Amino acid sequence: MPSLLLELIVSITTAISASTSTAIKSIRSGDHRGQATAEYALVLLGAAALALALVAWAAKSGAIGRLFDAVIDKLLADVV
Repeated sequence: MPSLLLELIVSITTAISASTSTAIKSIRSGDHRGQATAEYALVLLGAAALALALVAWAAKSGAIGRLFDAVIDKLLADVV
């Protein structure tokens, strides 16, 4: 799992780098068509990478199970 996550992060970073390089060339040439779309794509890629890293960490550490248990315990304590 960690190597798969690392490969994903490397590929996302490579895509962001390539896209940023293309966007910079476009800006320098004065051609702004598609700039907003590229910016949205970069933000979405970054958010996806962050979310994936968070989910991988939570699954590995067991945090999701502990959070679920804490919520259920709190709900049961409030009801009783």
